[in-house]
Amino acid sequence: MPTARTPESDLETDEYRRLSSLLEVSRALSGTLDLKAALHRVLEVLGQNHGVVRGLVALVNDDTGALQVEATDGTFTAGTAASYAVGEGITGRVVESGKPIVVPRISQEPLFLNRAAARPELGKQELSYICVPILLGKKAVGALGVDLKYSASRDYDRPQKLLGVVGAMIAQALKVHRLVEAERQRLVDENNQLRQELRERYDFSNIMGTSGPMRQVCEQIAQVTRTNTTVLIRGESGTGKELIAHALHYNSLRANKPFIKVSCAALPDNLIESELFGYEKGAFTGATARRKGRFESAEGGTLFLDEIGDVNPATQVKLLRVLQEREFERLGGTETVKVNVRVLAATHKDMEQMIADRTFREDLYYRLNVFSIFVPPLRDRKSDLLLLADHFLEKFSREHGKSIKRISTPAIDMLTSYHWPGNVRELENALERAVLVCDGHVLHAHHLPPSLQTAEASGTVVRVSLKDALAAYERDLIQDALKTTHGNRAKAARLLNTTKRILNYQVTRHGIDWQRFKD
Repeated sequence: MPTARTPESDLETDEYRRLSSLLEVSRALSGTLDLKAALHRVLEVLGQNHGVVRGLVALVNDDTGALQVEATDGTFTAGTAASYAVGEGITGRVVESGKPIVVPRISQEPLFLNRAAARPELGKQELSYICVPILLGKKAVGALGVDLKYSASRDYDRPQKLLGVVGAMIAQALKVHRLVEAERQRLVDENNQLRQELRERYDFSNIMGTSGPMRQVCEQIAQVTRTNTTVLIRGESGTGKELIAHALHYNSLRANKPFIKVSCAALPDNLIESELFGYEKGAFTGATARRKGRFESAEGGTLFLDEIGDVNPATQVKLLRVLQEREFERLGGTETVKVNVRVLAATHKDMEQMIADRTFREDLYYRLNVFSIFVPPLRDRKSDLLLLADHFLEKFSREHGKSIKRISTPAIDMLTSYHWPGNVRELENALERAVLVCDGHVLHAHHLPPSLQTAEASGTVVRVSLKDALAAYERDLIQDALKTTHGNRAKAARLLNTTKRILNYQVTRHGIDWQRFKD
């Protein structure tokens, strides 16, 4: 015979149902970042386990201040477009007061707006409504409301407490959601800001130079920027090949996609293939998981192969295939991976000689050399030197907290007479060093590196007498004063706190042509 149910067993069953419901609610709220989907699942759980005819969750909109229905479950006809002013209707009053409200019989409550759903059952079957606040701290940020079938003997205290716990769980989920959303928005804003900074940093205007060779380079960049053409950038080390590659990417149609740089010279021969194309788990000792290569990481964007002339012959074969077919296999794998990547390459080597020596594949060279840009060395664009020097002076003065206004004439003469084997990179390093040692508002010749301060094959004189050093410093000061006064020796003498007679003597002694400073 079946065992008779007792009040104690009913209580145990009810308690078990409550705990099971709370567990399902917890899983629903913590199992996804889609808050609306989670809230809908919560209402489904209440409907399945506790006889809820229909339910809704309404949250305060931070922008409008209105109470907006975010999720519903049941036979709603008005959908989730309903909204309330805080204090309006039963739901609005719950949010305004921060306290739950129980309406045993909806048909007898004049404040009930019946806005979120038309209830045709009201003429057939009476409904009860329980609404609890969703509290963050002591502030109500929303409400959870449910319809139950009316029963004269119903104890509203237990379902109200259950809904209160569920409301508290929703509040915590909402708090996490808002934190996640705020962090996501912060990252989006930061990403957009960094991309904008990169665009500004690598804008065409930052490729400095008014000389003929540099004007030609800028024209070539403008011609190929908005295309997907493979570009080979050639030139000596330190001429700015990477800067041009960045400019090509950040002014192209792929600017919002990745820019991946690979320094082929820095990777050992046994690693460059796996770095470029990735590898499968077990491809070699230590390959414990699949790893994407640089080509896959650059999907949709640009891959910059710096020092392409250092790639070994085995990798050259795979590079040729990628450029031709836009596909490859990972190291140790058989799956063909297709990629949409623009390739930029750079080298300082004599590629034609490498082809003649059979150290670089001729067919790969022609694939890379679709559009070639040659970056001239600094010695061939001396008219750009002062423009670059002023730019680096301003840049490093700002970075190091100095207030250096200009470069003295002797220092300019020294810069222009040097042959710059290290090109723009060497000039940049020389100006940074000079800014660091300069303790005034004018950068003088003695602030420049020793390698620039001698004429013998642009080398460094190890021993310099005190007399010669003082004479050089005195000559610099006089020339700088004459430049400031446009060759007016009387004004220059006053600037140096001396007499015109003494200044004329020093000008003659040092062999200074004061007339070249006149306007």
